[in-house]
Amino acid sequence: MEFYRVLELRRTVRDFSDRKVEDDVLNKVLAAAFRAPTNDHLRQLEFVVVRGRENILRLVAPVAENTQRIQQAGLEAASQTMDRDEYAMFSDALPKQQLMLVESDCLVLPFFRQVGCPLCRPAEQSSLNYFASAWAAVENILLAATAEGLACAFRIPIGSEPEHVKQLVGAPGDYEFTCFLAIGYPAPDAHMCRQKTVRVEERIHRNGW
Repeated sequence: MEFYRVLELRRTVRDFSDRKVEDDVLNKVLAAAFRAPTNDHLRQLEFVVVRGRENILRLVAPVAENTQRIQQAGLEAASQTMDRDEYAMFSDALPKQQLMLVESDCLVLPFFRQVGCPLCRPAEQSSLNYFASAWAAVENILLAATAEGLACAFRIPIGSEPEHVKQLVGAPGDYEFTCFLAIGYPAPDAHMCRQKTVRVEERIHRNGW
């Protein structure tokens, strides 16, 4: 698929079919992560692939409770502060946070080696270089999956979710958990959120803002 067409087609999809992702396709998609830039040139990325509903449910157990808490307090408040398109995306995404991870039947857990300062207490902006590199790798995965006709949805962990995952999979102490990444084939009736139209020329500033 032509590169700019891949960029155009990449979307977050939270409704998956029951079609399985073959290992060779998944390996090809994950290999794209190692083509992303890394700040130390070492590409210290690791991936845990989890399949099967029971296995996934055990890993994402805290997600349902955390989502329910946000749902109770957040939807009404969000309707007062978000614009129409943002709220439509939020209200569609929130109830699906656990279901989308389970229904994909292919949950990828990306890890990256974090050196130096604790991730959530960086000494300075450059302390987040490993984190930034991890997300560059995730973006490559999203684009590669799109090129293969796959769909993706990710959840950035909150609360106790990172430690829960790290403990269950036995991740080393100096590796951080990036996100829950569901990869699968989209359902025929998968919901597609409205995308914002951006006038690129209005966002580009020459020699200053």
